[in-house]
Amino acid sequence: MAINKDSNGYTFAFAISLVVVVGSILAILAVQLKPLQDKNEEVKKKLDILSAMMDVKKKGNEIDRSNAEVKFKEFVNLEKAVVINSKGEILEGIYDAQGKVIEGKAFDVDIKKEFKDKKRKEKFRNFPLFEGEMDKETVYIIPVIGNGLWGPIWGFICIDSDMNTIKGASFGHKGETPGLGAEITQKFFINGWVGEKLTDADGIFSGFKVVKDGSGAEKNNGRVDGITGGTITSKGVEEMANRCLEVYVTYFNNLKKAEK
Repeated sequence: MAINKDSNGYTFAFAISLVVVVGSILAILAVQLKPLQDKNEEVKKKLDILSAMMDVKKKGNEIDRSNAEVKFKEFVNLEKAVVINSKGEILEGIYDAQGKVIEGKAFDVDIKKEFKDKKRKEKFRNFPLFEGEMDKETVYIIPVIGNGLWGPIWGFICIDSDMNTIKGASFGHKGETPGLGAEITQKFFINGWVGEKLTDADGIFSGFKVVKDGSGAEKNNGRVDGITGGTITSKGVEEMANRCLEVYVTYFNNLKKAEK
């Protein structure tokens, strides 16, 4: 019997077949490309960590995706990385969403996924801490995550060997407005954080304020100049820095006491 290609049945059957075939092809490609995507994410994360430690575009440094892995091994020792909980205590593994400690290391923690998981209790969040070396001095690199105007923002903040002074930072975003909120990635904004202290003389976390009155030009006053026209994104950086860094201050204070 001849097939009536003008019938509705044939049209629906053809459309369904096409969807199944295309869907199968996309599924196969997704599976095959996932290792490559995961590797790209790993390299990007390493480059972001290095960017918090140093100016990767500076002549003499010049680090990009092509050499990030080699340079990462040179400056960061993942064997010394730890994961702490919200009390500043080191975990022997990482928390799962239910609060069970499972096998895992600092680099395995995806803070973006954890932050989006609104069901995860704060006490069961993982806080990775990376340790690097620059000019024979130990530095500590802290990941931060929060919300901007149009989507997630994130970054890494590098702390000097005194466990108190901000040495550098790198920030990223998913969809902030070019020329406005997207400027959090620029050197002029990042430089505003450099030299600021995490705590006061008594070791108490003092917090930071991103301001628009120009008072951020004065160093070590807990104020950072914000971005003109990017108030919400600037405040997003302020919120994520304060929320995330306070946990690490507790850890640093405990470490300092143990070293005395």
